[in-house]
Amino acid sequence: MGVKTKIKTSIGGSALIDGIMMRGPKKTTVAVRMSDNSIYTEDIKFNFISSKGKFFRLPLIRGFVSLIDSMRLSMKCLMLSADKAMEGGEAEEEPSKFEKWAMEKFGDKFFNVIMGFASFLGVAIAILLFFAFPTFLFNNLAKVAPALGAGTFWRSVFEGILKLILFLGYVLIVSRTPDMKRTFMYHGAEHKTIFCYENLEELTVENVRKYTRFHPRCGTSFMIIMLIVGVIIGLFITATNPLIRTVIKLLLLPVSCGVGYELIKLCGKYDNAFTRIIAAPGLMAQRITTIEPDDSMIEVAIAAIKPVIPENGEDRI
Repeated sequence: MGVKTKIKTSIGGSALIDGIMMRGPKKTTVAVRMSDNSIYTEDIKFNFISSKGKFFRLPLIRGFVSLIDSMRLSMKCLMLSADKAMEGGEAEEEPSKFEKWAMEKFGDKFFNVIMGFASFLGVAIAILLFFAFPTFLFNNLAKVAPALGAGTFWRSVFEGILKLILFLGYVLIVSRTPDMKRTFMYHGAEHKTIFCYENLEELTVENVRKYTRFHPRCGTSFMIIMLIVGVIIGLFITATNPLIRTVIKLLLLPVSCGVGYELIKLCGKYDNAFTRIIAAPGLMAQRITTIEPDDSMIEVAIAAIKPVIPENGEDRI
């Protein structure tokens, strides 16, 4: 499933609410489709952990650091896109009593508080669903079929497969909602635009449109590889108590991130039989997380990528 390109770039991005963020070696730009159909762009100032010293850029270490940086940057860009996408829209409904109280209590930080609480709740649910629940379920199955509980192989395989099913099932369900469908369409526009740039073609809607929406260097692929790496790591965890096993897995999460990141970088840099095998599961998952965009979305992607392309080719791998 490799796609031949004339150059390889380190430029990447993410889909936002009616917009796209593109990140280059020196600049990060957000482009959002406004309610009046214009495109708003803004360069984002952000302090990356990876820029604070060589230690944070070491192989394996940089994977976990990159994940943290990406989550922080994505949240900041997501909040910006939400704010801009709603500007000039329909008149807002009268705020509820709770909203009025929260606005009086937290003022301009109200939205940040809500997003922070939502993020905390999301992380808590993810830990329960992807770490504790698979172990709890396997323990109960092992009571019915004791042979399953012998050794760590079947436990790790079961937990890994269940995580993949839960992740892909969740993504598939949310992809059916109108808002997420539009976001996945912007995701497709992001990939197609990067491919157009990597083939050194002029960044026009017509040129971008013809490229594939499946890119090996993608967050979806990173998540799938992390889950697969987690299966291998799980083979060495002998704890069966859901709480203890969850804590150990969380402590080993930087290892999964580090290995997954290095594998993703290989897939982005090389196109051979080995990298195609590694990239294949993630590319298949992108059939859910990316959807063919319309021309207006491609225009937004082009507006986002142009400012981050350096003149001296620093982005080329």
